[in-house]
Amino acid sequence: MSHLDTPLDADDLMMITERIGKLPAAEAEWVSVLLQELLRARTREAELLAGEATLRRETEAHSAELDDHLAQLALDTAEWLKTLWNVGYMGAGNFRADPRSTFPSIDLEDVRKSSLFARIRQGKHALPFAPPTRQGLPWHELLECQAEQTHTVNAEVIRDEEDLPIGAIIEACAEWQIIEEDAGQQEFIVQYQGKGPRYRLRLTDGTTARLHREPPSMTRKIHLQGHGSFHSYTLEWPEADDRKQFVPLRAATWARAESEAEHWLATTHPEVYGQVRFEVCEQ
Repeated sequence: MSHLDTPLDADDLMMITERIGKLPAAEAEWVSVLLQELLRARTREAELLAGEATLRRETEAHSAELDDHLAQLALDTAEWLKTLWNVGYMGAGNFRADPRSTFPSIDLEDVRKSSLFARIRQGKHALPFAPPTRQGLPWHELLECQAEQTHTVNAEVIRDEEDLPIGAIIEACAEWQIIEEDAGQQEFIVQYQGKGPRYRLRLTDGTTARLHREPPSMTRKIHLQGHGSFHSYTLEWPEADDRKQFVPLRAATWARAESEAEHWLATTHPEVYGQVRFEVCEQ
């Protein structure tokens, strides 16, 4: 039989059962009850160990996704708090704290109602340049629309004395530049103030026109590197002197990496913002 500090195996239990049968009836009864309780405890222990093993496997299977989600939430929260500290804070109760003086108190209502935090969680940033306007109101949706979307607009092309196009008025906004003209098709490639995406403007009837965002004309690489269950992303950007700049992106997911790369473009190269597609390059 095994030592006292070693769990009994199946042979040990069988031997005990045989020895119980040789005991006097009075003693055999209570020893049998004790053995049955031991077997029930052993069965329960096996069930608990099996459940722990299953939970451990499920946790490991989802750990990468969970880690990315929590990592992105931490980055979003840091960006939110940084913005509050740099520019002041308008809380749910309409109070304001001076920048860089007193950090504001934040409660659950502030977290739920903060449009800034909601925008950051969606992977969006405030643009470093003003968007075009539509009837005098900011037209953010135009900058964020997909290439397949077409907008029906009121538009007019302005020409000089030699009948050359010098600009366009679209939805009462007169700051659209003409990049190219296809006179035969009454189509123009336009861009707002020389920044942001380019659009194809097609005049149809009178002042009615169709505005369609042009697909990206350039492709740039975003390098993906793995560190255990975490990922990091770096944008590769060519310089004018044939050198390459590598820009670390504050992102833990591919969707956020694209968003961060777009924001970097809007800040450093607004003339090509919205004109670049990104492809992942795994290392």
